[in-house]
Amino acid sequence: MAQNSTYPKKHENILYSQEFKLNFSESIGVDWRTLGRRLNIGDNYLEMIDQDNSKTVDKAYSMLTIWMRLNDNLTLEDLKTALRNMRRVDLKRKIDEFAETSNSPVSSTKFSAKKDISEICTALKRFYLTNYGKICEVQPPLKLPANVDLMHKFVDLCMVDAVNTQTDAVFSVEREDFLKRQLHYTPIPYSEIFMKEKSVTLISGIAGIGKTWLLRKCLLDWSNGLIWENVKLLFYLECRRLNLCQNISNINELVNFFYKEIINDFDISIHPVLFIIDGLDEFKYLNELINPSLTCYHPIVNALTEIQKYKYVVAGRVYAIDKYQSISTEHCDKINIQIMGFNESGINNYIENNVLKEKKHFVKATLKESAIAKSMSSVPFYLSSMCKIISNSKNLYKNSFLTMTDLYANIFLYFLQKHIIKNNELIYQLMENNSNKKYILNICKIAYQMFIENKVIFSKEDIQTFIIDFDKIEDNFFGFIERIETNLGYLYQFAHLTIMEFCASVYAYNCLSSEEIIANEKLKSCLSMICGLTNKNQSSLLKFLVNLNPLKETCEESLSLFSIFG
Repeated sequence: MAQNSTYPKKHENILYSQEFKLNFSESIGVDWRTLGRRLNIGDNYLEMIDQDNSKTVDKAYSMLTIWMRLNDNLTLEDLKTALRNMRRVDLKRKIDEFAETSNSPVSSTKFSAKKDISEICTALKRFYLTNYGKICEVQPPLKLPANVDLMHKFVDLCMVDAVNTQTDAVFSVEREDFLKRQLHYTPIPYSEIFMKEKSVTLISGIAGIGKTWLLRKCLLDWSNGLIWENVKLLFYLECRRLNLCQNISNINELVNFFYKEIINDFDISIHPVLFIIDGLDEFKYLNELINPSLTCYHPIVNALTEIQKYKYVVAGRVYAIDKYQSISTEHCDKINIQIMGFNESGINNYIENNVLKEKKHFVKATLKESAIAKSMSSVPFYLSSMCKIISNSKNLYKNSFLTMTDLYANIFLYFLQKHIIKNNELIYQLMENNSNKKYILNICKIAYQMFIENKVIFSKEDIQTFIIDFDKIEDNFFGFIERIETNLGYLYQFAHLTIMEFCASVYAYNCLSSEEIIANEKLKSCLSMICGLTNKNQSSLLKFLVNLNPLKETCEESLSLFSIFG
């Protein structure tokens, strides 16, 4: 197509100019979705764009951005062909006029492939404000995630000096014992941490504590000029996405992969740059990153090591950040913080903003009466889940959340009841059906296999190694598992790492012997959950998740596990 273009090749780069994208987005109007289909953008992307943006012009802009991100060597002729096919000759003429205007000496530098720093800075800020103003709260069905307005509903998190806390942060107890101690620490204000431009900021916290919420808020605050005023370029990278780029060997190449349409091969090395790395514990090559001498080496490790030449923020679970400190010791201008979740004011704030008026009393009463519910309500993921469960239940009592494992079971079975099976049967009725038991065991089998292989993101081929007909029943798993489309095709991930760990624990309890569980080093973080499944309280929902495997007698195993763990 490029050879048929009526313009010199040097002007094809106007596609990537901010002014062209803004003007064209305003012109396409309500036909943005039709054009998206003509440009071969999948319906799942178009649905996501529609959900994430309220204004038509923003939808059109996001559609253009995704088109450019998914394709290489795009030309104006590609866009014009799509417009001809949808009979929008008027827009084709506008492109011609725009290209002619850009041909003049005055504007030729304006659309140069080598953009200036201010143009890229503006484009990045617009990108973050457009794409991160709302955050998808974990709430199935994930085909249509619930978008929470981050700026207006963000609840301040309690952050403390992690140097004083890490002697307590043992991986195997980081969920329970560590949270019980949270009130012993003195909070550090958000402004004190992020208004000052530290060279290195390390952020740790347990799963679901709000690390990603906090980082996304930082993106918006920088885009609105509220923090990091001297930072010209800010790049947000998620480790679960970095795992897909194992052959990228330097930071410039990595940034161009994720922000291609914005920076277009711009050299970032001579400008004030800050990197935000989210989910360090999900990085598959964490051991290589921390121990460069290891023989098994992947190029992406080198790219991630390069961020130490710049200012950076790294966030992850407690154990991962604790390990990472060993390679960031040379920085004296460093702050190490830990997120302790919501304080009492924050919990009340969340309930006021997110729970229906007639349900607020029941939510607050349950949190007050149940010690574990009260403790875990400081964690945004659990608070969000409990609010939904309590609000939707007529017969929920304080013993529904006696232990952490009870809490996980309630979240899991709520997902199953409301968003997978979708009928009015009670849990005990659902669990009398053997096909439902088989379904749960299959979900847990996938979680277990991926968890012990350290695959937070996995392919259909990974699943088909043990569920042969997955391609025929794939849609049945959405809710616990979500499908994401990438340049590499469709990939999959669990809705939340905590759900994945709980499912892995349920599978281990039902299908492994106590000796196999103890011997498996990968299950170390799941031991407390597996032990919790030995609970014999008949009023607990746990009883529905411990007899899923008809080939295994779980009674003797329960006694064995109970004796091992006490």
